[in-house]
Amino acid sequence: MPLAKALELAQEYDLDLVEVAATARPPVCKLMDYGKFKYESAMKAREARKNQAHTVIKEMKLRPKIDPHDYDTKKGHVVRFLKQGDKVKITIMFRGREQSRPELGFRLLQRLANDVQDLGFVESSAKQDGRNMIMVLGPHKKKTEAMAEARAIADARKAERQGRTGSLDDVLDDADDAALEAENAALEAEADDDDDTDEVDVDETAEVETETAEVEKPAETTQEA
Repeated sequence: MPLAKALELAQEYDLDLVEVAATARPPVCKLMDYGKFKYESAMKAREARKNQAHTVIKEMKLRPKIDPHDYDTKKGHVVRFLKQGDKVKITIMFRGREQSRPELGFRLLQRLANDVQDLGFVESSAKQDGRNMIMVLGPHKKKTEAMAEARAIADARKAERQGRTGSLDDVLDDADDAALEAENAALEAEADDDDDTDEVDVDETAEVETETAEVEKPAETTQEA
């Protein structure tokens, strides 16, 4: 379709003629509301950033002869990290003669892995690295699921303060739905934007229109009764 005809159609329906494939021959354009298109694209990008989940590796350092109270405190931090969907790197630090007793660190790592097995699993087994012994724990829950569950619980607490109560099962169901919506939003943001607008092949070199393709009218036009 000649450029002049495409511009005439855009003016007739009060739309913009936007070039979407400049390298094609002939070039491909779309009839669209460009302001609305830019606004919707910005909102999708904002929603995608909101739902982005980056798995972070936290680190927790322990000594082979750690005090029971300190162990409980450190374990509490590991539990919190795993609940948030983050990986945890556990480092046992040996000093002086402790380096001749690596089994102490190995037993401590095994104990910690058993204590948090409901929340995480051993992703990287214990191995010696110089004066340190390292083990990596991975969470059972994905980061998006942990974020969605945390938001659902926060909303439930807020609703409870406002006098609206709900069961824990309802809260967890809402968290699962929110996690699924977050993953879908991230996938949609990565895909190319495909608006329900019309595409027009524009032949800029044609002086006389030989063959014209019918352009479907936008949805805003009045349908005949």
